[in-house]
Amino acid sequence: MTVRLRAHHLLCMLTYQGKGYSPAFIAGVDAIATRIGEGEEISLVQGPDDICSPLLPDSDPHCLRESAQSRDELSRSDLSALLGVCLETGSSIRIDPAMLETMRAAFSSGLTRRACQGCEWRELCDSIAQDDFRPVVLATVKAAQT
Repeated sequence: MTVRLRAHHLLCMLTYQGKGYSPAFIAGVDAIATRIGEGEEISLVQGPDDICSPLLPDSDPHCLRESAQSRDELSRSDLSALLGVCLETGSSIRIDPAMLETMRAAFSSGLTRRACQGCEWRELCDSIAQDDFRPVVLATVKAAQT
């Protein structure tokens, strides 16, 4: 299977600690983080993804707002430059241990945080990054199998 993620959720997964909107939402994101940690492929999508899907029945899901799309574009640009790959809708990636460390270092330094401006979770993510990403659900990822 493939995890469907919008670009800014690649950043969100770095600091996700099992907190969120509802127990069902948390269980879903926990499962996604586990799948990514086990080396499952990620397909970048435009708009709502596997994380957003439980929120779509809400009266005004934030995942449909222009701000979420803007976060995606900023994240896509920052991560493409960081990783040296062109990340666009339909791109597939697998996060490996070295990539996870590179993404964490860039996140901590602010290099990939443009998309975080105005996010309600920003302060929490700041504190998690300052605490060396402890404890997070996506603590490690499996190395690619050869």
